[in-house]
Amino acid sequence: MFITNPTSKTLKKLISSCKKPNFFFLYQPLNPPYTRTQKSHYVDVYMKWKKDSYYDSIEHIHGSIQLKPIVSLKNCIAEDPNGCIPISQVSKKGLQLGVPMKVASFLRQYPAIFEEYTGPQYNLPWFRLTPEAIEIDKEEKGVFEECRDDFKDRLKRLILMSNGKVLPLKIIQGMQWYLGLPEDFLRCLEMNLDGSFRFVEMEDGLKCLTVESEEKVLSVVQRNAIKRGVYFEEPMEAIEFPLFPSKGLRLRRKIEGWLKEFQKLPYISPYEDYSHLDPNSDIAEKRVVGFLHELLSLFVEHSAERRKLLCLKKYFGLPQKVHKAFERHPHMFYLSLRNKTCTAILKEAYSETSAIEKHPLLSVRKKYIRLMQDSKQILKNRRSSNRFIKRENWNLGLDLDAASED
Repeated sequence: MFITNPTSKTLKKLISSCKKPNFFFLYQPLNPPYTRTQKSHYVDVYMKWKKDSYYDSIEHIHGSIQLKPIVSLKNCIAEDPNGCIPISQVSKKGLQLGVPMKVASFLRQYPAIFEEYTGPQYNLPWFRLTPEAIEIDKEEKGVFEECRDDFKDRLKRLILMSNGKVLPLKIIQGMQWYLGLPEDFLRCLEMNLDGSFRFVEMEDGLKCLTVESEEKVLSVVQRNAIKRGVYFEEPMEAIEFPLFPSKGLRLRRKIEGWLKEFQKLPYISPYEDYSHLDPNSDIAEKRVVGFLHELLSLFVEHSAERRKLLCLKKYFGLPQKVHKAFERHPHMFYLSLRNKTCTAILKEAYSETSAIEKHPLLSVRKKYIRLMQDSKQILKNRRSSNRFIKRENWNLGLDLDAASED
């Protein structure tokens, strides 16, 4: 029998009969095992932001933004053979070093780190490091030497998460501060890297770094799940993310239900191929959340400015609205609005039960930030003493005027 009209009643009857239980196998297409997990249930979740004073008060997170140009200027002074430089040597490098104002004014804001004195010629201001800053600088160089392999491994993991395991040098440079790499790391890549790294050029002429490695890399989530005995490295195996709710943060019932189903979805490692995933599915979102968790776990403070992370979309296969992943998962990430910027913080790294290893450079940066706080107190004491001297001079002037009148 031939059917010429596709909308005929006969065709409709045939299709409807195939949908019956006896003939359902004829109608049902064969799908890969992950298809059932890619249904979109409640992806467009809106979470109300709630302030958390605990994460807003972690000084080494919020002081890291101001610390970056300080360390760059410190390196300029420390690299000089005499350990001191005239202001003219760095006065025109403010933009390059990320200094938000005139370099001389910036250096004078931190007297506990930079010591100013009059130079040998033309009465120009010169700067050198304080004894406390010199000691921390020595400790920092020791950490770089001892943990060179650790820094290399963090860079390798970053590249292995990218599309095609290739990353432009400009992107690596943008993540350099967060990864804790020394400033001269990218200048001497041949000396700092092993044979698994290789330089390549993209079609647009961008110089890139790639990693050639066949060994299987496990994420932090996977390694911790294996330690707890809840993960056996099976394909499409589910892993629940560790959640850390803030005090007073309550989710609506339908959102709680969506989150429970979300946790049961298979875990897609950021080091695995994700091309088969439907970008609009919940499982694709779980892959994005897993990537953000792994990325922040590699950073020194386990945090980063959100706008810096948005620049990674093209090279890591992230959706256009990747920023919403932070907002939809407030039990995993906290968005701090301190310092007139939005900082994404990985909550797990700051919990008492955290299984994320601390970055070897974190203790050094904390010491620099203490000197930044000491500088504020020094400047405050100077202003108080100056006001006292002015008041004394003013009183002395009144006494002299009274004496002259008598």
